[in-house]
Amino acid sequence: MDAVTLEAKDICVDFPGVKALAHVDFQLLPGEIHALVGANGAGKSTLMKVLAGSNPGYRGEIRLDGEAVELRSPGSAKKLGIQIVYQEVDQALAPALSAAENMLLDELGKPGALWVDWRALYQQAEQLKNQLHMDVDVRMPVGRLTLAQKQMVLIARALHSRCRVLLLDEPTAPLSAVETKTLFALCRDLVKERRIAIVFISHRLPEVLEICDRYTVLLGGRYAASGPITPQTTADELVAHMLGAEMGAVPSRLSRSAGGALLSVHGLSSRDGSVRDISLTVRRGEIVGLAGLVGAGKSELCKALFGILPRDAGEILLDGRPVNPRSPADGAALGMGLVPEERRKEGLFPGESVSFHLGIASLKQWSRLSFLSGRRLEHNARTQIEHLEIKTPSTRQRMELLSGGNQQKAMVGKWLAAGCQLYLLDEPTKGVDVGAKAEMLQLIVQLAQEGCGVLYASADPGELLQVTDRIYVLYGGRIAAELVTARTSEEEIMRCAVGGEAPSQPAEPRERGERA
Repeated sequence: MDAVTLEAKDICVDFPGVKALAHVDFQLLPGEIHALVGANGAGKSTLMKVLAGSNPGYRGEIRLDGEAVELRSPGSAKKLGIQIVYQEVDQALAPALSAAENMLLDELGKPGALWVDWRALYQQAEQLKNQLHMDVDVRMPVGRLTLAQKQMVLIARALHSRCRVLLLDEPTAPLSAVETKTLFALCRDLVKERRIAIVFISHRLPEVLEICDRYTVLLGGRYAASGPITPQTTADELVAHMLGAEMGAVPSRLSRSAGGALLSVHGLSSRDGSVRDISLTVRRGEIVGLAGLVGAGKSELCKALFGILPRDAGEILLDGRPVNPRSPADGAALGMGLVPEERRKEGLFPGESVSFHLGIASLKQWSRLSFLSGRRLEHNARTQIEHLEIKTPSTRQRMELLSGGNQQKAMVGKWLAAGCQLYLLDEPTKGVDVGAKAEMLQLIVQLAQEGCGVLYASADPGELLQVTDRIYVLYGGRIAAELVTARTSEEEIMRCAVGGEAPSQPAEPRERGERA
């Protein structure tokens, strides 16, 4: 049997009202890429935080190369060569510092460093950039980088340190297909040339089967299964271990009928140039997709419509009436709800209770004479928790302690309570497992069946084909094509998304009965 690089035995972690990990065992072999998979709330990220020293309250035993170690702080883990790249990249970055400074942040923070050799720093950063084939200006403030670029900055930081074990928590979530291939090539090189062992967390099971050597499945905070990944290993096999049941199918949309135009956009351009001359329509009871690669302008379009991103030109009509949202408050007052891609940074109040979060978009409903009614807020929370099947031990549970899937449900729930008519959903299934993803898609279809309009942005063409009625493909901040879902394919969407030739004639919105 191969020697074990990192071994965790009988690991237990308790949070208020939640047993996050219960007697979990985990083994990482030298020079392997090991998938850690499971449904949201299964305990994957909690285990990674234990191994990274960010969860010092764990119970159990951890061994590195057969020797017992205590991982009670991030510093202790780093000294042992254990590095982690979290899914929520902004939490680990200093936005005002340059990409180079963030790459070498651990070095800059060493005791006794009285001055910085800036020339040497930028040279080192350029070397790291070239090793990782990064497309980034190392002198640019990291706050101005894309999500994909921020992710690569964090990986560069980890590799600059003495890294023996690299923990990657949803590393491909913000990456395009091309960037994902680059990352995979890098991972294979690290394993082969440097003998680094990698733990790879992902809900994208085809990626797991492509890049990983072995897998471990957690279910409800407990060990469920493990084994080698061979050509015979299937996604269905992993799903069965993850869920213990088959996921539900997305309900049929044939019973719906589209109403009149809810949202009409003509010649919309943003002041920063990320969105240019956009024209589109969303009807009542219709789910309209926004496809495109990372950086194509999907998120920026949603923000421009909601009043976050200043507009330079164009017209927005809601129910045929011109509107001019200049702030999120304006967007919400007009009956729009935005679920942003970076939910923790832009859409959540992590330290607040589930009850408060579900009522935050409609506080006037739960107030009397400017005083917030705890009873009304609690009633709303229980209604939304039951309706959306949010898994939480209490309405008082802090949002940061919910799983990713349940956080996403709560993000939608706060707009349900506000009675929104138009939902702007930016990557709503990002970072959630297959079961939570199915539940989210069911919820989105339900919103359309109830007569709301949905603008659904996703970099996953298969996901858009599953639930949308029409799809606008963005490329370089512009609409490259308008496609009828029933008449297109993933190949056509991707061809348009990379700047290929669009269909010869614009697609006309179809009747619901045309759906196959």
